Amino acid sequence: MRNGTLGAASAMFLVGTLAGVSGLVDAYPIYGGQAVRYLVAAVILVLITRVLGLRFVRLTLRESLCLGGLTLLGLVLFNVCVIESTRASGPALVGTILGTVPLWLALAGGRPVPRLLFGAGVVVAGATLATGLGSGNLTSLLWALGALVGEVSFSLLAIPLLPKLGAIRVSAYSTALAVPMLMVVGLADEGTSMFRQPTWAEILGFGYLSLVITVVAFFLWYDALPKLGPGLAGLFAGLIPVGAIVTGVVLGVAMPSAYDLLGAGLVIAGILVGLTAGGPSAGKGAEARTERLAQTL
Repeated sequence: MRNGTLGAASAMFLVGTLAGVSGLVDAYPIYGGQAVRYLVAAVILVLITRVLGLRFVRLTLRESLCLGGLTLLGLVLFNVCVIESTRASGPALVGTILGTVPLWLALAGGRPVPRLLFGAGVVVAGATLATGLGSGNLTSLLWALGALVGEVSFSLLAIPLLPKLGAIRVSAYSTALAVPMLMVVGLADEGTSMFRQPTWAEILGFGYLSLVITVVAFFLWYDALPKLGPGLAGLFAGLIPVGAIVTGVVLGVAMPSAYDLLGAGLVIAGILVGLTAGGPSAGKGAEARTERLAQTL
């Protein structure tokens, strides 16, 4: 369980560092940039599978539907909804809505342990405070709710695939499938201008997004998910705004406010409370609940 905890925490913290490098690629066409990000990540992941000797695995119809749903909802729809919600009213509202992910994942495995549910609630409160108590319009809210569906699907639809494929192949297959989907979206939204020659700063930014945010964070998350179960793993989604705050301080681009620090403190407190749910047997219980959930999806 300790390894799963470290992996989940590291994955979500790394995702939070996205805020620190987003300025490097802000000027690049949005959907074209996402397609480039996933293409580079897919190439890296496929190379890793070759080096490790992980052969291509044929999927059943049910598993293919899970993989397609994971890619369409968890990667493509999620990115589209975050982008469009941000365009409609800025990043605060969608950040606040996504801050509720720990609560939904805590409920996903059936009847949650009360202490886990309480911890998830504290994490949600802290993430909401650290994100800035977002406000926006109806259009932004609808897009943000779509992003929430995508974020939850990113975890739940992977659960039936992980025992057979493992974390690396799930990451590789989903990122590879996301590339043509994002290209279709990009062509519809941006036309042929979705791609252009990137600057050196943009190359560095896309390299970080591809290697750290996608390859490393995806692997860590999918490696931890079956060990902890969606409820416990979901607690660490609250570390995303914490990662953003720390990155801003390290890079000297933003100093945290008192609300940011209070929110980060609540997130950490909620995670600690949630991790005590079930005592020493929590790890085995999480694995059993994850297996049951995989069978129902």
